[in-house]
Amino acid sequence: MDLVDTARRPFWPWVIALMVVLASVGGLFAVAQTAAREAERTAADRSAARAEAWEVPSVAAAAGDAVAASVQTPVPDAVPAAVPGAAAPVDVVAADPTWTSTVAGRTGIPDRALRAYATAALTVQREQPGCGIGWNTLAGLGAIESAHGTHSGGSLRADGYPDPPIRGIALDGSASAAIADTDAGVFDGDAVWDRAVGPLQFIPATWQRWGADANGDGVADPNQIDDAALGAARYLCAAGEMTSPAGWRRAVFSYNHLDSYVDDVAATANVYAARAAG
Repeated sequence: MDLVDTARRPFWPWVIALMVVLASVGGLFAVAQTAAREAERTAADRSAARAEAWEVPSVAAAAGDAVAASVQTPVPDAVPAAVPGAAAPVDVVAADPTWTSTVAGRTGIPDRALRAYATAALTVQREQPGCGIGWNTLAGLGAIESAHGTHSGGSLRADGYPDPPIRGIALDGSASAAIADTDAGVFDGDAVWDRAVGPLQFIPATWQRWGADANGDGVADPNQIDDAALGAARYLCAAGEMTSPAGWRRAVFSYNHLDSYVDDVAATANVYAARAAG
């Protein structure tokens, strides 16, 4: 009797139950898809916000007007004998000393260093107007690389040379790339291996191409901050325009291939620009 009753039971309750299960699964799948899309949108929004948050370090408007009012200072036309292939000295656009004094007080950058950064930026702005490099970008580099020539308690002399000289480790391959001596120890005091030197930490091998004589003494010296700042400005602009966040980051990354380094320079440069604006 039970077997007969069981055989005659309708199947529609089972069909309905199956449909309910399938609907529930479909609903859960739809919810999961919606959550995934929302997560993607949130991630995209965060990425966009992060990109927009990267300011392009540049001369603040008021500060730019003051710097642009500077005068041109002729530099003797002589090729630096100590650096084969270095660019011949050119007329530099000297920063207004009143501006540098004021901004140095606001930012805490040594006046002697700020003068070098602003002069280099103005000079390269005239040479390569499409680059858009700002003084505060160079100041950001100088702060990270050597505390503006005052690394390890040193000081920046009036002639633009750090005292004591700033020299990095021997690039012998043990903790860095191996770069054999290229300057006979003239700049880094090492006739076996190259070392990064000066306020902007140039490697002599790199300085051979980008060396500049910005102070007009007849020698392009990476240990001297005017020369180093002008060389660094040209080096950065060789990577392309620096007026967009992507272009700016690309240029600074070319100086040191670390995203964290680029982040640090950007943060420092933006702080300087904000302080300079008062």
